[in-house]
Amino acid sequence: MGGSFHVIRRSLPGRRFPARGMSRFCHGADTAIGRVRLVNEDSYLALPPLYAVADGMGGHGAGDLASALAVETLAARARLCPLSVEAVLAALDEANRAILSRGEADGMGTTITGLASLATAGEDHLMVFNVGDSRVYRAVGGRLDQVTVDHSEVQELVLAGALTWEQARTHPRRNIVTRALGSASALRPDHWLLPAVAGDRYLLCSDGLFNELPDDLILSLLAADDPQQAATALVAAADDAGGHDNITAVVVVIEDDHEEQVDDDTTPRDRLPSGDD
Repeated sequence: MGGSFHVIRRSLPGRRFPARGMSRFCHGADTAIGRVRLVNEDSYLALPPLYAVADGMGGHGAGDLASALAVETLAARARLCPLSVEAVLAALDEANRAILSRGEADGMGTTITGLASLATAGEDHLMVFNVGDSRVYRAVGGRLDQVTVDHSEVQELVLAGALTWEQARTHPRRNIVTRALGSASALRPDHWLLPAVAGDRYLLCSDGLFNELPDDLILSLLAADDPQQAATALVAAADDAGGHDNITAVVVVIEDDHEEQVDDDTTPRDRLPSGDD
């Protein structure tokens, strides 16, 4: 891939994905540079059945390149349906090697977190994956759950009992990640398999969003009927709260797929002429 790189915003027009035999998705996405940074190093992917957010590191010309490389590599996989766990993990490994092979800047890297729809054993499953401290949240039953686990120094301190969650939110080393694409040849992504349940909402976001907003406000804004409205409101709220970093949100809603789908050039049986006609 040659030429300059900027924020990559890959999104399927129409924002709906009613694929046969798989879950139906409706999604929205938004990103902002914030009020402190000079360039947006975040990239996102919204090409169902694959969604991702990448938060680049290394400064202008490095972090934005790294996140763009990660998203472009995953975008190639988004066109392969159905996806498998192995295919997504292979794409992450390919993205890692692509970043390591670039010589433009030392310390170039990116977080990557995402959601993929898998067809496994005849049932719909979702794969959540993560490298770094960008996050995937799930909203269900009026509750907001963090699905991913941060790969960061403060996360390790919290797990060790040395910090509380509230202390971690303002700790001076909260932005130090322990894993990232481009940091080591041996990539160790986390991944989880979850059932695709109609009505569940997922939020994929960079730390510029959740570092600015409390969970109750995230949950409230995420509840908007239109996922694009939710994504836009979340990014705007984080920007209004300080905008100390780049901000990106991708909102994915699992829709009910029980409605009968009729092709334009077919005729339902109850509209066929009877034998007496």
